[in-house]
Amino acid sequence: MKPWLAVITACFALFCASLADAQPLRIGVMTDINGMISDISGAGSVVAARLAVEDFGPTVLNRPIEVVVGDHQNKPDIGASIARQWFDRDGVQMVIDLPNSSVALAVERVADDHKKIFIASTGLAADITGKACIPTGFQWATDTYALAHGIANAVVKAGGKTWFLLTADYAFGKNLAADGADAVKKAGGTLIGQVLHPFDASEFSTYLIAAKASGAQVIGLANGAGDTINSIKQAHEFGIDAGGQQIAAFLLYITDVNSIGLEVAKGTYLVNSFYWDMDDKTRAFSKRFAALHRGRKPTFAQAAVYSGVFHYLRAVKAAGTDDGPTVAAKMKELPVDDFYTHGAKVRADGRIMRDHYLFQVKAPAESKEPWDYYKLIATIPGAEAVRPVAENPCPLLH
Repeated sequence: MKPWLAVITACFALFCASLADAQPLRIGVMTDINGMISDISGAGSVVAARLAVEDFGPTVLNRPIEVVVGDHQNKPDIGASIARQWFDRDGVQMVIDLPNSSVALAVERVADDHKKIFIASTGLAADITGKACIPTGFQWATDTYALAHGIANAVVKAGGKTWFLLTADYAFGKNLAADGADAVKKAGGTLIGQVLHPFDASEFSTYLIAAKASGAQVIGLANGAGDTINSIKQAHEFGIDAGGQQIAAFLLYITDVNSIGLEVAKGTYLVNSFYWDMDDKTRAFSKRFAALHRGRKPTFAQAAVYSGVFHYLRAVKAAGTDDGPTVAAKMKELPVDDFYTHGAKVRADGRIMRDHYLFQVKAPAESKEPWDYYKLIATIPGAEAVRPVAENPCPLLH
């Protein structure tokens, strides 16, 4: 090759490399924009992701950071289709949020095929970092194991020995029910019955009548979002709580309590990994979030979106690349440290070893301001909250 041609070729290569470096690093928030789960994630998750980018800085590796948004409409095929388009055509390197575990599990497979980062901050089925785990996958807030075992241990110890479950008939509900039944048994209780109900049900009378007739001391709700809200409201209307049976919600969001109202929800125990009023840092973030999201405080899922995006960007910077497997390894190497998470490690299966908290919903007279809904009862250390390695079928652990 002539010397002048070699120089031109080298310059062209450097120019192309420079153009490639300038391509945006795209983060995809896949969520439920208008459906029954939108209150706990939805637009609020998008706000949280953009706040994380704002706090990290507008660029990483000399590339601008962009947040793109997809609405999976609670349909696994739509979620998988959006993910394939993002990865194949749109240059998205990481997908996060994923409310609805059936959608999350479908998108997880696509992310694995493309070796992209997958963070389930709202998808909670334990299978995500269990038998379906992938090397580039993470579960950032909590899962059905931690939620079920936390509530079951507390309620059984308080005397609630016999249980009847109302279970949502999809991946998340079935995971939650299975983990709940296991937790009740390990805590010394007994499961005496269960009924399945469809996702996004509006009428629970048939299921509640069966639960009441069972004579169980505790009616466990293995469902979420609108299903949990409707279950609790209708149980109150039926007088189930007044009749001596206790309602135990395995999953209850602060937005659910806001919808139900303290008069109905008061006294309910719940396990969670975040509450906006924990300390100065959580309050500061929640104030910024509320200013951008209709005055509403963040759910733990929305806080986890911020945490996941911020940690991902730290890992990209530290790794010096956006290559999925390399960044995933760096995410597991670095401790997670932000307003939500304080120095927690990420296990090989992608599960954060984060503390959880047992809360009780306040009575109306105890609440001093809007969204002042919880009182802290106990802290559950991460090592106790997260499913033990010996019980997790994820091959990355064995």
